[in-house]
Amino acid sequence: MADYLPLEIVLLSLMATYESWGRFPKVSQQIYPLGWRTDALPSHENTSLLPYGMGRSYGDVCLNADGTLLATRQLNRFISFDPEQGILCCEAGVSFDEILSFAVPRGWFLPTTPGTRFITVGGAIGNDVHGKNHHRAGTFGKHVRRFELVRSNGERLICSPTENIELYKATIGGLGLTGLITWAEFGLKPILHRAMSSETIRFGDLEEFFELSRQSDKEYEYTMSWVDCSSQGKHLGRGIFFRGNHVTKDEVPSHWKAPSKRLTMPMDLPSFALNKLSVRAFNILYYNQQQRKIIKGLTDYEPFFYPLDAVLEWNRLYGKKGFLQYQCVVPYQDHVAIREILQEIAAMGSSSFLAVLKTFGDVESPGMLSFPRKGVTLALDFPIKGAGTFELLDRLDARVRDAGGAVYPCKDARLSPQNFQAYYPQWQAFAAHIDPAFSSSFWRRVTREIYA
Repeated sequence: MADYLPLEIVLLSLMATYESWGRFPKVSQQIYPLGWRTDALPSHENTSLLPYGMGRSYGDVCLNADGTLLATRQLNRFISFDPEQGILCCEAGVSFDEILSFAVPRGWFLPTTPGTRFITVGGAIGNDVHGKNHHRAGTFGKHVRRFELVRSNGERLICSPTENIELYKATIGGLGLTGLITWAEFGLKPILHRAMSSETIRFGDLEEFFELSRQSDKEYEYTMSWVDCSSQGKHLGRGIFFRGNHVTKDEVPSHWKAPSKRLTMPMDLPSFALNKLSVRAFNILYYNQQQRKIIKGLTDYEPFFYPLDAVLEWNRLYGKKGFLQYQCVVPYQDHVAIREILQEIAAMGSSSFLAVLKTFGDVESPGMLSFPRKGVTLALDFPIKGAGTFELLDRLDARVRDAGGAVYPCKDARLSPQNFQAYYPQWQAFAAHIDPAFSSSFWRRVTREIYA
């Protein structure tokens, strides 16, 4: 549309911090802010390109060392909305937070959402995000009807289940490598109120978690659990199980006050603050803060879906060195694999205080490289404490590979090429659809032995 960028967009770009949420690795890259969905891509003769939304990917899938990031956050306009069918069309830089602010008062909700609402639509498609209702709704990509994809040769392609089908499949979960998504259309789900009917249940070990999951997935749309990763022996895998549904007509409250207060982490904690003792103490306190076995009630959707969003910049808890998130999935029947992973973590004393355990359903994603598949998924955060942290995760990789599972690229910063290619044997078929001008630090890392 224009040969120049508005001054306010340039200033926003200069003020922003372009790193991953885990703040590792540290890289240098050029920033090219986009202001309009009609903008042409910049010259890529001596650089590679990669879209960048809000930087909530934990590892290096959103980083492009020595390359160029296409900053999409200013592509944040709503294009159209069908209030009867709940079909929303918006630019790729619109955030889930902005969608919820628009949709919830109108009686609509996201079809599925991860644990933060501070992500863009383009990022949600590129990482094919999932949420607490995977066993019912599948991934976000399952609900995407169509989108526009701009390729480096200037082509603008409409991709859908009936148009440019292979690029549609490759772009969903395609880590931003197939081109630039400028806008997308997807379906929302109807709700009656912002309140959730929820239950929290304290469970004593891993087998009780699996039993609760079997029961809950039949009656509850949303399920997940926090796990005490420092527990061992007969208490291995103990935790708090969360389940809930959107309120029914009979449950709609007559009065309700939405949360309004948010805190901000004011500074980076020193590296010694998160250690074996402090994390273990947190886990014990958090597990025991619920005295009753079951607590039922109504809760707002914000703390139900996004408890961590109540503290802005919470990644600063891990200090300037950053942290590694690790999310894996193993086949549902292989309880032994999850048990051994938890035993390994507890034995090493490398406890994570943000540990989530959940079951995935069998709703298939259209995405060619999507992570979720039927099984059990475990997500954990580890402060970077030197070589020992990486060695622990290497051992977990091997256990996941032997079980026939996979690790989530969106949250990875250190997978070996051998393990990535074992988890995703379809990667070469996917690679045929990568735009030749697009790349990322992640992709170069996990394919370096092939293209070296």
